[in-house]
Amino acid sequence: MTKNKENEFVCNFEVFTNFERFFDLSHDLFCISGYDGYFKRINPSVSNLLEYTNEELLERPINHFVHENDKEKTSLARNELKNQVPLFDFENRYVTKSGRVIWLSWTSIPVEEEQLIYAVAKNITHKKELEEERKLHLKRLTEINEEFKNLSYSTAHDLRSPVNNMISIFELLETAEIKNSETLEFINILKSTTDTLKENLNEYIKLLNANNQNYNINKEDISLSNTLNEVLISINSLIQNSQASISIDFSKIDIIKFNKSYLKSIFLNLITNSIKYAKPNTLANISIRSEITNNATQLIISDNGIGFDLEKVHNKVFGLYETFSNHIDSNGIGLYLVYKHVTNLGGKISLDSKVNEGSTFTITFKD
Repeated sequence: MTKNKENEFVCNFEVFTNFERFFDLSHDLFCISGYDGYFKRINPSVSNLLEYTNEELLERPINHFVHENDKEKTSLARNELKNQVPLFDFENRYVTKSGRVIWLSWTSIPVEEEQLIYAVAKNITHKKELEEERKLHLKRLTEINEEFKNLSYSTAHDLRSPVNNMISIFELLETAEIKNSETLEFINILKSTTDTLKENLNEYIKLLNANNQNYNINKEDISLSNTLNEVLISINSLIQNSQASISIDFSKIDIIKFNKSYLKSIFLNLITNSIKYAKPNTLANISIRSEITNNATQLIISDNGIGFDLEKVHNKVFGLYETFSNHIDSNGIGLYLVYKHVTNLGGKISLDSKVNEGSTFTITFKD
C-alpha cells in the first residue's frame, strides 16, 4: 500500500470511527429502519428511553412499540416515506416497557436504493405535558370567566328590582311636608345615589351584552373631573363617615378618550379600597391627579394606607379572587375589575407600594 493510500485509509477510518462515536453518544434518538417496518440499527438513546434491550427493539415491528392510538398514522407516514416523501416534525407516541407514554418528534429521510429510512427523533414529552397543562389552565380560566360573567349578569339584573323599588318610594315621598333641612339633604343624597346606582346597573348590563356579542367597547371624550364628581356623590356618606380627605388635580389634562362606565368603576374601586384599607388610627389621605408623561395620558391615584408587600404579591395583585387582607369586605374582585377595564381598552396599570407606606396606582391610557 502506498503512503497516500495508507493515509487515505487512516483518514477514512478515523472519520468512520468519529461517526460511530457520534451515533452512539448522541442524546437524540438515531435510527435506521427498513422499508419492511423493522429497526435495522438504533443508538443507545433509543433503548434507554424505551426501556427495551437492543435485541427486543430489532426483532419486533416498529409499530409494536407505538401507542395504540398512533399506529395507523405511523403506518401512513411510513408509506409516504416509501414513496420518497421525507417527514419533518412528525409527532407520535411510543409506550415504554414500563408503560410510560413518550412523545417523539421525527425527521426521516428515505433512501430508495438501500430500501432504508434514516431518522432522528427528539423526546418532546415534557413539551407536550406543558401544552396539556396549559390547556387545562385555559379551560379553567374560561370556566371562571364564564362563571364571573354569569355572576355579573345575575347581580346586575337582581339588583334592578330593589333599586326600582327605592326610586318608587322616593317618588311617593311628599318632601314638601318635611321641614327638617338635614333630613331633606339626606333624602336627596339617597335619591341621587339610587339614581346613580340604576344608571350604573344599566350601563353594566349594556357592557356585558356588548362583550358577549364581541362588540367594541364604546370610547368617548369624557371629563375626569365630572366623572369623579359623580362617583364622589354616590359614596358621599362613606367619605364623610371615614373622614377621608381627597385632593384632586386635573390641571394637566381633564378630557380623555375612554369608556365612562369603566372610568367610574376604576374611581369607585380605587377610592373605596383606599378608605377600606387605611392604616389603623389613621385617616385616609387620597391623591388623584392626571399627568402627561412621554406624550401619554396618565391617571395617578395614591393613598397612605396599609400598602402591599410587592415582593410577595406583585404577580397576584390584579388576579381574580386574590385577597391580601383579612378585612371582612375583601373579595379579590375590585382590583381585577380595574385591571380588566384598563387593559381591555389597550391601557396599562402599574402599582408602586410598600407595607404601611401606602400605594400608588398609575394608569396609562391608550391614545
